[in-house]
This record gives sequence, C-alpha cells and structure tokens, in this order.
Amino acid sequence: MTDKKLIGVDLGGTTTKFAIMTMDGEIQQRWSIDTDILDEGSHITPDIIESINHHLDLYNMTPADFIGIGMGTPGSVNSKEGTVIGAYNLNWKTTQYLRRDIEAGTHMKLAIDNDANVAALGERWKGAGENQPDVAFVTLGTGVGGGIVADGHLLHGVAGSAGELGHVTVEPHGYECTCGKQGCLETYASATGVVRVARDMAEEYAGNSKLKTMLDDGEEISSKLVFDMAKESDALAVKVVDRVSYYLGLALANVGNMLNPAYIVIGGGVSAAGEFLRKQVEAYFEEFTFPNVKNTTKIRLANLGNVAGVIGAASLALQFDQQ
Repeated sequence: MTDKKLIGVDLGGTTTKFAIMTMDGEIQQRWSIDTDILDEGSHITPDIIESINHHLDLYNMTPADFIGIGMGTPGSVNSKEGTVIGAYNLNWKTTQYLRRDIEAGTHMKLAIDNDANVAALGERWKGAGENQPDVAFVTLGTGVGGGIVADGHLLHGVAGSAGELGHVTVEPHGYECTCGKQGCLETYASATGVVRVARDMAEEYAGNSKLKTMLDDGEEISSKLVFDMAKESDALAVKVVDRVSYYLGLALANVGNMLNPAYIVIGGGVSAAGEFLRKQVEAYFEEFTFPNVKNTTKIRLANLGNVAGVIGAASLALQFDQQ
C-alpha cells in the first residue's frame, strides 16, 4: 500500500481546502472551493463529495488509488462516530453524519477531527514540531484554539475538549468569554482580544500615543495594527503587546509545566507578528516555568501557514493503512 495516496480536507467557514498527498506528507495536488453555508449548511457535504470526485476524474485516479480521506472541521467532533455538531460558523445546527455521507459519496474511508487538532497534527508532522512525539499547538485567530500530541497520540479527553487552550483561565474574574466563563485566554490573545485589551488600556493611558489617538477618535483598529505600531515603539501599543504576551506566556507555561512537550508551536493569524511576539511570550514563559521545563520545552512559530490543516487532516487517514 506504500504507493497509495491520502486526501486531506480542511473545512473552513469561507473556504474548503483539499490536497492529494503521498504517505510521507508530500503535497502533490492542491485546490479549494468556497464553503456554501446557505440553507443550514446543507450544500457543504455534497460540494465536498462532488469536488473530490471531480478531481479524481481530472487526474485519472480512482478510489482504489487512495488509503482514505482525512478531514478537519469546526464544531464538536465525535471522531469515533464520524459526526460533528455545533459548527455554528457553518450554519450546521444539527448533527452532521460526515463519515456516513462522504464514504457513501466517494467510496473511500473517512477519518475526521476538530480543525485545531488537525492543524496541530500538521505542524507536528511536517512543520515546526519536527515530528516529535510531544508537541503542543496553539492557534491565535478570531478565537484561540489548540491541540496536544503526547507520546505520539492526539489527546481528545473524555468529551473531545482536550487541548482547548483558549479556555485556560489567565485572569480570574476577567473579561467575559463566549463560553460563559470569565478570564479565558481567548478573550485576551485572540485577534478580537488584542483589540479589546487595547481599547481598555487606552482609556487609562495618559501619555502620547498614535494608537490612543486613533481609539479616542473612534477609529477601527486591528490586532495587526497594534503589533505593527508596537514594532514602531508606539508607547501604548508596546504596553498592549506586553499585556497580551504576559497572558499567553502564562497559559503556555502552564501547558509546559503539565506536559513538558518538546515544542509549543504558536500559529494562526496573530502569530504573523512573528519573532517580535514569540520573544516576548518566551520571556514570560521562562518566568512561569520551573527549571527543567524552561530548559527543555521551546516556544516556536508555526511554519506551514494555511496548509497545516490539509496536511494534518490527511495524516488522519494513515490509520487506515494499519487496519
């Protein structure tokens, strides 16, 4: 079976990405389609099936050429049952039977997992994790997600919520989170969280700052703008990034102290701030970890960009080779 291929599917709220890959993780073909969330997301699964079948025809391939399909999806995933529920950004309000429907439509086996988990698998396998058996991944985007690989195995927990780093409490009685509790990392270190921190700090800040002036004037700002201004030494922006780095460093130190992975990998849109962010987070990480962890667990930036999801998703299908 060693010459057989894998298909990776990374389902997102606006775009669905696909890849045909070799078993050692080399991408051979890539494409994407718009995710049609109309009519309660009823077009999504048929569109995925149609796109896979169309591309197999295009490349003169058949289901027999593949070990299977691996897929990452938002929402609460039951990887054993092959179902997902609660993917609200896809307009899916009811349980979706992805394995049943996609296997019937493509005549290939399907393995699915949560989108943050598959991004973690991708970065661990082919990215900054260097295929180490112990890697934690945090993705800083609109929200904060994560995935943990321990001893070579992706952790799911009893109800699929292992690795939800966005809901680690970093400020007791802090900002309210959409999850219903207060002080979650997501409320401070996500793209929206950075803006929220900036608005709050601007109210109390009395010095000279272009960022403060913009906020006082009611202008829209973004997390990218905050980081760019901090790099240019805007006094308020520097303080905002320091605050965000403190909370992120604290949360990741707790991950390090508990799991001692080889690498904690930071990905997602906010991580585009790059080494500037990583260094500040690392300084707080080292402050809050005990010596053995500080000396052995390293903070890294993700390096696969937007292909982490399809690579990690495809790796899920490798399990079918062992069956």
